Amino acid sequence: MESAKIQEGQLQGVKFVNDTLTIIYNRRAVRKYKDTAIERTIIEQILDAGKMAPSAINKQPWKFYILTNKEDIRVFSKEISRVAIKEVVKSGVKEIIKTAKEFLHFSHGVDFLKENDPIFHGAPVVIFISSPIDNEWAALDVGMCAQNIMLAAKSMGLDSCPVGLAKFVEQTKIYSRLNIPQSERVNLAIIVGHGNESPEPKERVAGNVTFI
Repeated sequence: MESAKIQEGQLQGVKFVNDTLTIIYNRRAVRKYKDTAIERTIIEQILDAGKMAPSAINKQPWKFYILTNKEDIRVFSKEISRVAIKEVVKSGVKEIIKTAKEFLHFSHGVDFLKENDPIFHGAPVVIFISSPIDNEWAALDVGMCAQNIMLAAKSMGLDSCPVGLAKFVEQTKIYSRLNIPQSERVNLAIIVGHGNESPEPKERVAGNVTFI
Protein backbone atom coordinates (compact mmCIF):
# COMPACT_ATOMS: atom_id res chain seq x y z
CA MET A 1 0.00 0.00 0.00
CA GLU A 2 1.42 3.35 -1.00
CA SER A 3 1.76 6.03 1.64
CA ALA A 4 -0.89 8.70 1.93
CA LYS A 5 -0.30 11.75 -0.24
CA ILE A 6 -3.40 13.70 0.67
CA GLN A 7 -2.65 17.21 1.86
CA GLU A 8 -4.71 18.90 4.55
CA GLY A 9 -7.72 20.59 2.97
CA GLN A 10 -8.23 18.11 0.14
CA LEU A 11 -10.63 16.07 2.25
CA GLN A 12 -13.07 18.83 3.04
CA GLY A 13 -16.06 17.43 4.88
CA VAL A 14 -14.35 14.11 5.58
CA LYS A 15 -13.77 13.59 9.30
CA PHE A 16 -11.00 11.03 8.95
CA VAL A 17 -8.71 9.44 6.38
CA ASN A 18 -8.38 5.70 5.91
CA ASP A 19 -6.66 3.64 3.23
CA THR A 20 -9.73 3.53 0.99
CA LEU A 21 -10.23 7.31 1.03
CA THR A 22 -6.52 7.82 0.43
CA ILE A 23 -6.68 5.72 -2.75
CA ILE A 24 -9.86 7.44 -3.97
CA TYR A 25 -8.45 10.92 -3.52
CA ASN A 26 -5.06 10.09 -5.04
CA ARG A 27 -6.28 8.32 -8.17
CA ARG A 28 -5.66 10.32 -11.35
CA ALA A 29 -6.29 9.78 -15.05
CA VAL A 30 -2.72 9.21 -16.25
CA ARG A 31 -1.75 9.51 -19.92
CA LYS A 32 2.01 8.94 -19.79
CA TYR A 33 3.49 5.58 -18.83
CA LYS A 34 6.86 4.01 -18.22
CA ASP A 35 7.98 1.19 -20.48
CA THR A 36 7.57 -1.40 -17.73
CA ALA A 37 5.60 -4.62 -18.11
CA ILE A 38 3.01 -5.66 -15.54
CA GLU A 39 2.96 -9.24 -14.29
CA ARG A 40 -0.04 -11.29 -15.28
CA THR A 41 -0.80 -12.15 -11.66
CA ILE A 42 -1.09 -8.44 -10.88
CA ILE A 43 -3.47 -7.92 -13.81
CA GLU A 44 -5.58 -10.83 -12.61
CA GLN A 45 -5.78 -9.39 -9.09
CA ILE A 46 -6.94 -6.06 -10.49
CA LEU A 47 -9.59 -7.77 -12.60
CA ASP A 48 -10.77 -9.78 -9.59
CA ALA A 49 -11.36 -6.48 -7.81
CA GLY A 50 -13.39 -5.32 -10.79
CA LYS A 51 -15.54 -8.43 -10.58
CA MET A 52 -16.45 -7.51 -7.01
CA ALA A 53 -18.47 -4.51 -8.23
CA PRO A 54 -22.25 -4.55 -7.76
CA SER A 55 -24.45 -5.27 -10.77
CA ALA A 56 -28.16 -5.28 -11.55
CA ILE A 57 -29.74 -8.56 -10.39
CA ASN A 58 -26.16 -9.76 -9.90
CA LYS A 59 -25.83 -10.42 -13.64
CA GLN A 60 -22.12 -9.50 -13.60
CA PRO A 61 -22.33 -8.69 -17.32
CA TRP A 62 -18.73 -7.63 -17.83
CA LYS A 63 -16.13 -9.50 -19.87
CA PHE A 64 -12.48 -8.54 -20.24
CA TYR A 65 -10.21 -8.70 -23.28
CA ILE A 66 -6.59 -7.90 -22.49
CA LEU A 67 -3.75 -6.59 -24.65
CA THR A 68 -0.19 -6.62 -23.30
CA ASN A 69 1.85 -6.96 -26.48
CA LYS A 70 3.38 -3.56 -27.33
CA GLU A 71 2.95 -3.87 -31.08
CA ASP A 72 -0.65 -5.05 -30.78
CA ILE A 73 -1.46 -2.10 -28.52
CA ARG A 74 0.17 0.34 -30.95
CA VAL A 75 -1.69 -1.11 -33.95
CA PHE A 76 -5.06 -1.04 -32.21
CA SER A 77 -4.38 2.52 -31.05
CA LYS A 78 -3.67 3.71 -34.59
CA GLU A 79 -6.72 1.96 -36.03
CA ILE A 80 -9.04 3.33 -33.36
CA SER A 81 -7.65 6.84 -33.83
CA ARG A 82 -8.48 6.73 -37.55
CA VAL A 83 -12.08 5.86 -36.77
CA ALA A 84 -12.27 8.51 -34.05
CA ILE A 85 -11.08 11.23 -36.44
CA LYS A 86 -13.82 10.25 -38.91
CA GLU A 87 -16.38 10.56 -36.14
CA VAL A 88 -15.17 14.09 -35.40
CA VAL A 89 -15.56 15.05 -39.05
CA LYS A 90 -19.10 13.69 -39.02
CA SER A 91 -19.95 16.03 -36.16
CA GLY A 92 -19.96 18.98 -38.56
CA VAL A 93 -17.67 21.94 -39.29
CA LYS A 94 -19.23 24.28 -36.70
CA GLU A 95 -18.70 21.81 -33.88
CA ILE A 96 -15.40 20.30 -35.00
CA ILE A 97 -13.09 22.45 -32.85
CA LYS A 98 -15.17 22.00 -29.72
CA THR A 99 -15.64 18.30 -30.38
CA ALA A 100 -11.98 17.70 -31.18
CA LYS A 101 -10.90 19.36 -27.97
CA GLU A 102 -13.23 17.29 -25.81
CA PHE A 103 -13.53 14.09 -27.83
CA LEU A 104 -9.90 13.67 -28.82
CA HIS A 105 -8.42 14.81 -25.49
CA PHE A 106 -6.57 17.82 -26.93
CA SER A 107 -7.52 19.55 -23.68
CA HIS A 108 -5.20 17.12 -21.88
CA GLY A 109 -2.18 18.22 -23.89
CA VAL A 110 -2.15 15.16 -26.15
CA ASP A 111 -1.41 15.79 -29.82
CA PHE A 112 -3.83 13.24 -31.21
CA LEU A 113 -2.48 13.36 -34.76
CA LYS A 114 1.22 13.04 -33.89
CA GLU A 115 1.21 10.59 -31.00
CA ASN A 116 2.62 7.14 -31.70
CA ASP A 117 -0.02 5.73 -29.35
CA PRO A 118 -2.78 8.37 -29.27
CA ILE A 119 -5.42 6.17 -27.66
CA PHE A 120 -3.58 4.11 -25.05
CA HIS A 121 -0.71 6.52 -24.28
CA GLY A 122 2.05 3.93 -24.08
CA ALA A 123 0.40 1.93 -21.29
CA PRO A 124 1.61 -1.69 -21.08
CA VAL A 125 -1.85 -3.07 -20.33
CA VAL A 126 -5.12 -2.40 -22.15
CA ILE A 127 -8.30 -3.90 -20.72
CA PHE A 128 -11.29 -3.79 -23.07
CA ILE A 129 -14.53 -4.23 -21.13
CA SER A 130 -17.58 -5.51 -22.96
CA SER A 131 -21.14 -6.37 -22.00
CA PRO A 132 -24.19 -8.00 -23.65
CA ILE A 133 -25.90 -5.78 -26.20
CA ASP A 134 -29.34 -6.74 -24.86
CA ASN A 135 -28.62 -5.80 -21.22
CA GLU A 136 -29.98 -2.28 -20.65
CA TRP A 137 -28.28 -1.93 -17.24
CA ALA A 138 -24.87 -3.23 -18.31
CA ALA A 139 -23.34 0.20 -18.96
CA LEU A 140 -23.96 1.20 -15.34
CA ASP A 141 -22.56 -2.09 -14.11
CA VAL A 142 -19.45 -1.75 -16.25
CA GLY A 143 -18.89 1.76 -14.93
CA MET A 144 -18.80 0.47 -11.35
CA CYS A 145 -16.57 -2.42 -12.39
CA ALA A 146 -14.17 -0.03 -14.14
CA GLN A 147 -13.91 2.16 -11.04
CA ASN A 148 -13.06 -0.88 -8.94
CA ILE A 149 -10.31 -1.78 -11.41
CA MET A 150 -8.78 1.70 -11.32
CA LEU A 151 -8.88 1.95 -7.53
CA ALA A 152 -7.40 -1.53 -7.19
CA ALA A 153 -4.60 -0.57 -9.58
CA LYS A 154 -3.86 2.56 -7.55
CA SER A 155 -3.77 0.55 -4.33
CA MET A 156 -1.06 -1.63 -5.91
CA GLY A 157 1.12 1.30 -6.91
CA LEU A 158 -0.12 1.50 -10.50
CA ASP A 159 -1.87 4.21 -12.48
CA SER A 160 -4.75 4.00 -14.92
CA CYS A 161 -7.10 5.90 -17.20
CA PRO A 162 -10.56 5.12 -18.61
CA VAL A 163 -10.58 5.34 -22.41
CA GLY A 164 -14.02 5.98 -23.88
CA LEU A 165 -12.67 6.17 -27.44
CA ALA A 166 -11.82 2.49 -27.18
CA LYS A 167 -15.44 1.66 -28.01
CA PHE A 168 -14.66 2.58 -31.63
CA VAL A 169 -12.53 -0.54 -31.87
CA GLU A 170 -15.70 -2.20 -33.12
CA GLN A 171 -15.48 -0.13 -36.31
CA THR A 172 -11.86 -1.02 -37.08
CA LYS A 173 -10.69 -3.59 -39.61
CA ILE A 174 -8.86 -5.54 -36.93
CA TYR A 175 -11.70 -5.82 -34.41
CA SER A 176 -12.05 -9.56 -35.03
CA ARG A 177 -8.59 -10.09 -33.51
CA LEU A 178 -10.11 -9.47 -30.07
CA ASN A 179 -12.46 -12.46 -30.50
CA ILE A 180 -15.39 -10.56 -29.03
CA PRO A 181 -18.76 -12.17 -29.91
CA GLN A 182 -21.32 -10.20 -31.91
CA SER A 183 -23.66 -10.44 -28.94
CA GLU A 184 -21.40 -8.08 -26.97
CA ARG A 185 -20.51 -4.40 -27.23
CA VAL A 186 -17.30 -2.72 -26.08
CA ASN A 187 -18.15 -0.12 -23.45
CA LEU A 188 -14.67 1.27 -22.85
CA ALA A 189 -11.11 0.29 -22.06
CA ILE A 190 -8.97 0.82 -18.98
CA ILE A 191 -5.25 1.34 -19.43
CA VAL A 192 -2.94 0.36 -16.59
CA GLY A 193 0.76 0.75 -15.87
CA HIS A 194 3.44 2.63 -13.99
CA GLY A 195 2.64 6.29 -14.56
CA ASN A 196 5.28 8.66 -15.87
CA GLU A 197 3.49 11.84 -14.80
CA SER A 198 1.79 13.17 -11.69
CA PRO A 199 -1.29 15.15 -12.73
CA GLU A 200 -2.59 17.71 -10.28
CA PRO A 201 -6.10 17.08 -8.92
CA LYS A 202 -8.84 18.87 -10.85
CA GLU A 203 -11.23 21.16 -9.01
CA ARG A 204 -14.48 19.40 -8.21
CA VAL A 205 -17.91 20.84 -8.94
CA ALA A 206 -19.55 22.30 -5.86
CA GLY A 207 -23.17 23.05 -5.10
CA ASN A 208 -24.48 19.86 -6.66
CA VAL A 209 -25.73 18.21 -3.46
CA THR A 210 -29.30 18.58 -2.24
CA PHE A 211 -30.49 17.02 1.00
CA ILE A 212 -34.23 16.31 0.96
